[in-house]
Amino acid sequence: QLQLVESGGGLVQPGGSLRLSCAASKFTLDYYNIGWFRQAPGKRREGVSCTTIIDGSTYYADSVKGRFTISRDNTKSTVYLQMNSLKPEDTAVYYCSTYAYCSGLSEFESWGQGTQVTVSS
Repeated sequence: QLQLVESGGGLVQPGGSLRLSCAASKFTLDYYNIGWFRQAPGKRREGVSCTTIIDGSTYYADSVKGRFTISRDNTKSTVYLQMNSLKPEDTAVYYCSTYAYCSGLSEFESWGQGTQVTVSS
């Protein structure tokens, strides 16, 4: 079974930054589209970002475009999400996930426990 371990969440003030990390265990990222989704209390899961295995193309939800940056280091089997200019509405549990395909940011599957991000003053 695939295992992904997220880290880097925390409490940050509006306008602040966080960098999430996701380390793969028992498999390498080379063969997967990989990315993030989030879930806020009482809300549906939302695809946030994804990067493809084919050419490293990146996809972002409109709500985070221009503020979040996804990157991957296949040598370390790790994917990152740099989050800048954070807003209270970014508050959620963030999950690292594989994606069947990145387009649409909907075909994701979670393999980790998530990391809490709270944006509040």
